[in-house]
Amino acid sequence: MLFALHCTDKPGALQLRLDTRPDHVAYLNDLNAKGILKIAGPFLGDDSKPTGSLVIVKAETIAEARAIAEADPYAKAGLFSDVEIKAFNWVFNNPEA
Repeated sequence: MLFALHCTDKPGALQLRLDTRPDHVAYLNDLNAKGILKIAGPFLGDDSKPTGSLVIVKAETIAEARAIAEADPYAKAGLFSDVEIKAFNWVFNNPEA
């Protein structure tokens, strides 16, 4: 099953995001190598700077998806003000469909 992790950055946390990005990217690369990561990227504000993240992962349960979200270096660093996790059905342009 797929889960969408909708992560919203805390206001004024751009420098924290930038400082933590190398560890975050390494974490996502590891998830990708394991076949867990499906899609990932930042949301952008009007100034084209990141304001949050969308990460879609493959997991058996929402609890497993939550554990993946909590293990993200961004989450561990306290970057996010909110993380919403929802089951996701990838209908269009899904390479695995």
